[in-house]
Amino acid sequence: MIPMVDLKGQYQTLKAEIEAGMAEAMENTAFILGPNVRAFEQEAAAYLGVKHAVGCASGTDALHLALVAAGIGPGDEVITTPFTFIATAEAIKYVGATPVFVDIDPATYNIDLTLAAAAITDKTRAIIPVHIFGQPVDMPNLMTLANEHDLIVVEDCAQSFGASVGGRMTSSYGFAGAHSFFPSKNLGCYGDGGMITTNDDQVAKHLQVLRNHGSWERYYHSEIGFNSRLDELQAIILRAKLKHIEEYNAGRRRVAHRYSTALAELPGCIPPAEDGVGVHVYHQYCFRTDKRDAIMAALQAEKIGCAIYYPVPLHQQEVFKAECAGLSLPHTEAVAADIMALPIFPEMTDAQVDEVLAVIRKAVLG
Repeated sequence: MIPMVDLKGQYQTLKAEIEAGMAEAMENTAFILGPNVRAFEQEAAAYLGVKHAVGCASGTDALHLALVAAGIGPGDEVITTPFTFIATAEAIKYVGATPVFVDIDPATYNIDLTLAAAAITDKTRAIIPVHIFGQPVDMPNLMTLANEHDLIVVEDCAQSFGASVGGRMTSSYGFAGAHSFFPSKNLGCYGDGGMITTNDDQVAKHLQVLRNHGSWERYYHSEIGFNSRLDELQAIILRAKLKHIEEYNAGRRRVAHRYSTALAELPGCIPPAEDGVGVHVYHQYCFRTDKRDAIMAALQAEKIGCAIYYPVPLHQQEVFKAECAGLSLPHTEAVAADIMALPIFPEMTDAQVDEVLAVIRKAVLG
């Protein structure tokens, strides 16, 4: 049995440190915006090379709060990718703006910047690039485009903690970056958690107010805010794991490259592309194949994890069907039809990778 992700090994390694931190927090009874949240924000900001990191309750909230702080609202259009988890588009809808979906590069699965440029109108206020599966979008070129048209950039970094492009970490470009700490992420806690990064002092202060009921001083409220605070106990877990994020991401790349080398030799299998612009951190290992059903059936028979990210693009989801009626995004639709994901986690052994590959070879070659 090989699961899609195995969190137990990581926990066993960090168990003593995490449990000691938890015990101290219980003794101190500082649970809301406590010392570990503040310390994690400082440590994460230093690692990512940004001035500020503001913890919040989830990656979805991180996107939402960033758009609120940017002043995006009704009548505004926000360009983004349809090949992502729905949270990206949900955040746009939460503020009353309109998501404008453009097609993807079929090799990297990221938003096509040429098509993004063509989609800009006089209503476009922002772009949300998603570093899908840990492959960074070409942020230097995207920022040139955004600056030419005076557009706000909010990076969706839910899957890219530790990825870099142009010598800088994802989430260090533009107005803000949004991170998710869902348990299976490259840097994951043991529940929900999120974080917004920014290099703007005033934006950081605004985000701190927004996450805490619109309040800077207790019982004094300058605006309608939200209850979206990173939990102190989750911050303890994140602090322990952050020390090892480079090791974790290197482990993911090791697994991914072993997969890609083997899959490139199999007919009908197309490994994910690394565009050479950024450093991929492989939150998921997703490849394309015209034998998806056969491969998935074979893996499942051997109790090996596999999944499809994402089977239905956002522009074809029921919730967006009316406003996206007639919209054709051929690359996105083609990728959704033949993409599949294999198990990947830092502690995965070469023997486990080879076991997965042996099942795939038999399914493909017979």
